[in-house]
Amino acid sequence: MMRRRALYWEAREEGKVRCRLCPHNCLIAPGKKGLCGARENEDGELVASSYGRVASIALDPIEKKPLYHFRPGTAILSIGTSGCNMRCLFCQNYGLSQKRVPAEYLSPEKLFELIQNVDDNIGIAFTYNEPLIWYEYIYDAARLIKEKDASQVIALISNGYISPEPLEELLPYIDAMNIDLKAFKDETYRRLCGASLEPVLETIRRAAGRIHVEVTTLVITDENDSPAEIGAIASFLASIDKNIPLHLSRYFPAYKLTRPATSAQTLVSLRDEARRYLPYVYLGNVPGVDQSTYCPECGRKVIERGYYRARVLTGKPECPVCAAPLPLVL
Repeated sequence: MMRRRALYWEAREEGKVRCRLCPHNCLIAPGKKGLCGARENEDGELVASSYGRVASIALDPIEKKPLYHFRPGTAILSIGTSGCNMRCLFCQNYGLSQKRVPAEYLSPEKLFELIQNVDDNIGIAFTYNEPLIWYEYIYDAARLIKEKDASQVIALISNGYISPEPLEELLPYIDAMNIDLKAFKDETYRRLCGASLEPVLETIRRAAGRIHVEVTTLVITDENDSPAEIGAIASFLASIDKNIPLHLSRYFPAYKLTRPATSAQTLVSLRDEARRYLPYVYLGNVPGVDQSTYCPECGRKVIERGYYRARVLTGKPECPVCAAPLPLVL
């Protein structure tokens, strides 16, 4: 197993270290790990203890990320480790995010070889748990991959909870992100996730316009399911770029939150509210709802979607009928 000195930390008194990767700024005593479980103080030095440790790997449709406007209809190799810098009570993937699971080491060089040899694969998505706690591995792997083959796609599926400086250093090697915006109230973030809202908003601001960005909000019964809150999320995104796709995903009881699943009717109503601000709003975990993409000018269907499948009906990012530009990466 490779030992990798961590980035973004500083030595403190009595052998402790202060991690500066994310807004938690964990003060870590010798022999201990930060809140994320991926960064450890070894004799007064911060080490990326999960470096290269792959716990989950699969070839997924890119729509599963979800990324609907980025290379629709393709597949992307997806990998993750374990750990997270949030403690969401409703986590849908807590088996990886909140637990330590068996993993195998995969060097950045071997990862590049792997993505080159998987059929019908456009690149690599870091996902499943929170990828940004895997910062050093992603940074090393992304730089190597782009240097060897710039056509390979690199995507992050993230909670967006990272400090500005490391984010800025990583963005030049990233093509797309789906960022979870879990609520639009700081109190909800603190109570349900053990985090805060503003750093996530700042990540969205910094990433949008630099790379392709989509946003997902898990709509939770009696928490963030009011028209006012979803409208505020949509309005915020529109103030950055009205073409950011917003995915409103249906909550089901998971991990430590047992309240009833969000009703499909509520999701449909909230989609209509969000569409007052954004032309591209999609529903997740709601079977039977139309997930296709339409030209906002003339209404022509330009991407037809089924269950994690897409058929692109235009050869370039513009409407084949009215020639209106479309925010698609094809």
